[in-house]
Amino acid sequence: MALAVLYTFRRCPYAMRARLGLLLAQCNVEVREITLKAKPAQMLAASPKGTVPVLVLANGEVIAESLEIMRWALTQADPLDLLCQQSPVIEDKMAQLITQNDQQFKPWLDRYKYADRYPEQTQADYYQQASHFLTQLEACLGQHSFLVAETPRLADYAIVPFIRQFAAVDLKRALSDDFPRLAAWLENLISSEIFIRAMEKYVIWDASHSPTCLLGDM
Repeated sequence: MALAVLYTFRRCPYAMRARLGLLLAQCNVEVREITLKAKPAQMLAASPKGTVPVLVLANGEVIAESLEIMRWALTQADPLDLLCQQSPVIEDKMAQLITQNDQQFKPWLDRYKYADRYPEQTQADYYQQASHFLTQLEACLGQHSFLVAETPRLADYAIVPFIRQFAAVDLKRALSDDFPRLAAWLENLISSEIFIRAMEKYVIWDASHSPTCLLGDM
């Protein structure tokens, strides 16, 4: 039986999000690690926009958005109830947090990380702008062990790659100084078995390689 094919780049937070979703849903896929400097023609044929992740299903359907890949995978199997489909209030809260992460926090994260490309403000200014979302997450973690519940849900796994990236911008500035609950949440998730597996290193794919499977059994 043909497997779905995932084009991915290990350090991309959107690709991390997709890999986490596939692992959590226990989906077996063929992994094709790419380099952004030489994107494979097969990936570009499937998704001309040229960004990762790209999931090509066995029937030829293409999913080229990270959150859509997570939702597709968890629709196949959701053994940990990450989608919370029986809890509309939690579903709505997760959707709000993920939207804020993607549309509001991510642009400030990029400016904070690459402040030299955005000289209009200082890196400290960008930190403060990004911190508005982090303050909201810190408040969520004052109510639950994770963002919307006492165990991780879709929102936690969808957002954690971006908080990890934020925390790594300035290693001299500990996230715990301003956001102690968020720092503990981050450490909990990135030290988990599922995240470690999602960050496994693969050789750069080319057409001569045998398929590499990202095994979804936990």
